[in-house]
Amino acid sequence: MLIKRQQGMTLFELVLAIVILGIGVAGVMTAFTVVVTRSADPMAQKQMLAIAEEMMEEIALQPFAAEDPPSANGPGPCGPRTAFNDVLDYNNLQTVGGVCTVDGTALPNLASYDVGVQINQNGALATASGMGDLSGANVYQITVTVTRGTETFQLLGWRVNYASGLD
Repeated sequence: MLIKRQQGMTLFELVLAIVILGIGVAGVMTAFTVVVTRSADPMAQKQMLAIAEEMMEEIALQPFAAEDPPSANGPGPCGPRTAFNDVLDYNNLQTVGGVCTVDGTALPNLASYDVGVQINQNGALATASGMGDLSGANVYQITVTVTRGTETFQLLGWRVNYASGLD
């Protein structure tokens, strides 16, 4: 007698395999959801970097002018900076409720970001050769802090008074 061997799967085995695979995929998707919701938003990080770089460039392009008294920040959540004529004018600048242009116009798409600036008038900067450093009243350390909710991004830069004849 010849016995035929059965080939393939039964309907029960097929349904069982689909159920097991479905449970596995659901578990993996749940893990992905948890990871994505807890990770930092890369677009927000890039936006914070761009805002900090723009403010740092605006400050660094100003004259050093250590002897001028700082101008007062304009009124409003982020007053105009058109009267700022040297680096020290930006010290303690803090926007509230968004980022604004130089003339004080609020940028609606950046309303969830705030910018703070601190200028350390006794900054220090090591020379590239490592043979010394630049310090004292001729070096300002600029710290630009951008916040969005609980996220914070800091950018450090230095402005040197080249006109003072540093060696």
